[in-house]
Amino acid sequence: MKPLLYVMSFAILIGLGFWAYDENYQTKEIVNQAERMQQDIAHARARLGVLRAEWAYLNRPDRLRELAELNFDSLALLPITPDQFGRMDQIEYPAVTKTPLELNNPIDVSTMSMPEAQE
Repeated sequence: MKPLLYVMSFAILIGLGFWAYDENYQTKEIVNQAERMQQDIAHARARLGVLRAEWAYLNRPDRLRELAELNFDSLALLPITPDQFGRMDQIEYPAVTKTPLELNNPIDVSTMSMPEAQE
């Protein structure tokens, strides 16, 4: 009986060793994936910073003004003037219509006592 117990204990010990070995490598792989994702995020943020700088450079008012003047014949772009804006009271909002709420089989619970309401 004791030799069988020793063999079973040894087999369980070997199985747990393989399980721990596998978990260790899975954990290392997940940590490596997380580090790669962090690096990808850092690269994406750096690229986003470059793109924002390029966007700011391309949207300089003097450059846009010059482009509008060069392409005036095809685009007919003019500078914005204050008289092109409206006032809030000039906006026509749609009329608010209240639709009645239709209830099927309404029950008045305000006059019921507590035991009647629970039924």
